[in-house]
Amino acid sequence: MKNVYTLLWLLLIIVACPSSSQLDDFFSDSFYQKLTATYGDSAKRRAQKWHDVMVDNQSDSDWSKINKVNHFFNQIITYQDDINLWGKKDYWASPVETIGRGKGDCEDYAIAKYFTLTSLGVDPNKLRLMYVRQLTVNQPHMVLIYFENPKDVPLVLDNFNPKVLPASKRRDLKPIYSFNAQGLWMAKARGLGRKVENSKGVSAWNNLVQRIEDEEMHTLATVN
Repeated sequence: MKNVYTLLWLLLIIVACPSSSQLDDFFSDSFYQKLTATYGDSAKRRAQKWHDVMVDNQSDSDWSKINKVNHFFNQIITYQDDINLWGKKDYWASPVETIGRGKGDCEDYAIAKYFTLTSLGVDPNKLRLMYVRQLTVNQPHMVLIYFENPKDVPLVLDNFNPKVLPASKRRDLKPIYSFNAQGLWMAKARGLGRKVENSKGVSAWNNLVQRIEDEEMHTLATVN
């Protein structure tokens, strides 16, 4: 598992400035071989579809990208909680682990959508992962939100409701806080909210990013 887990964090490298050649390096024969060895043939097929999403939509508008990526992960990934999937109460899977298993919880959907959209060239400053309370079932939940402009009502990318809608039309969600690589914000239903420095609430995100950074050199050595 570790070799696949580390190799596939090459996704971080293509986030900043994706190109066809970088995507080809990521989706290499070695990638597919290790993915198949760990997760089976169905994982390879999911990864090939993931590749097509990223290659075929590079020149699309942000609106098109967020809808296609939201639909892709909602269709290809089956919901399963962390205890049953990973044997842990709370585990943030990498996008490749989610693709490999074909399963994930709400956090895994949101993370996979975030990294895929940034790989497609969507400005990370327009994206945030947001913790909410799903009022329909009265449970904590995570979604991905997108702001075209800082003062706009964000669009919500969700696995619970598969349709991309403005937050103002998602009365079933109560915002708690949002964050991305830049930091943590206390969430408001409309607007960006107030940034909070040094909050422990973003520790899982920081750990996820650190895992990427720690494995980057190993990944490059494995690919080459």
